[in-house]
Amino acid sequence: MKALVYHGPGNKSLDERPRPALAAATDAIVRVTRTTICGTDLHILKGDVPTCEPGRVLGHEGVGIVEEVGAAVSAFKPGDRVLISCISSCGKCEACRRGMYSHCATGGWILGHKIDGTQAEYVRIPHADTSLYPIPAGVEEEALVMLSDILPTGFECGVLNGRVQPGSTVAIVGAGPIGLAALLTAQFYAPAQIVMIDRDTHRLEIARTFGASACIDIARTEAVAEIMRLTDGAGVDCAVEAVGVPATFELCQQIVAAGGTIANVGVHGVKADLHLESLWDRNISITTRLVDTVSTPMLLKTVRAGRLQPEQLITHRFTLARALDAYDTFGRAAETHALKVIIEMT
Repeated sequence: MKALVYHGPGNKSLDERPRPALAAATDAIVRVTRTTICGTDLHILKGDVPTCEPGRVLGHEGVGIVEEVGAAVSAFKPGDRVLISCISSCGKCEACRRGMYSHCATGGWILGHKIDGTQAEYVRIPHADTSLYPIPAGVEEEALVMLSDILPTGFECGVLNGRVQPGSTVAIVGAGPIGLAALLTAQFYAPAQIVMIDRDTHRLEIARTFGASACIDIARTEAVAEIMRLTDGAGVDCAVEAVGVPATFELCQQIVAAGGTIANVGVHGVKADLHLESLWDRNISITTRLVDTVSTPMLLKTVRAGRLQPEQLITHRFTLARALDAYDTFGRAAETHALKVIIEMT
């Protein structure tokens, strides 16, 4: 089969690899029909995730059709159309019983990280019964690819961890796919303001159409001063860091209100300073999280009901044969205006 393989920092290729086989009775083999590229894949290629070793098939998002199941799989059968969760969970260990599937003792974020992932024609899914979701009839597959990772990540790590409430003020630093996912799902809670901060004018324009109450272009406007103007000098109740670089984390510290929350979503590859000299008396909470995908069933219902249209995030489509072009397009998002790319297995 064809697969996109990581060969070390800055090095990837589309290779011929053996089709995966069942390794445990709880496994399923899924024929991938659509997948996508995540910002985390770019972090891996930069060398920011040293636990991902060369030779790994990348990707942790996608939809497909079950080809084969292990003897212990009871919820799925060959031919079922499924959504692949970015998090694999056994559902039985201590972490899973706490709803912290990202820290499953035998799972967690392993697809495209510690085991071969979804940017391939076939993928092995451990703990299939609790790591796959049936695709409801009539729901567009492309939209559901967004539910593998970015929508639950934006919602759980940004909105829920950020304690967004009706009437609260929210700033999302970074208008990429994850930041826009946080913007879409924050609106479930009717905050008074959602301010998007970025330097990409195209993405800020999209954020405005997605429901942002204000957009700040940090290349033209002093972000801290503008946030203070918009909040009458108080700062925001929730600052969502959705980039993963020191400058954006420090910006969140400057704009959060007393009693507010900084919700870190970004993947950080280098240290970021924590300014306790300014924050020690401000009653600030700082949260970190790897998505647990506990919200996936709820998000599936909102998509099925038409309350959430995640297909809005898709800007480009490629075949697997053009996966390297897809990476180039996604990696140059400022030039190509890419948000999420779909890779179809045709």
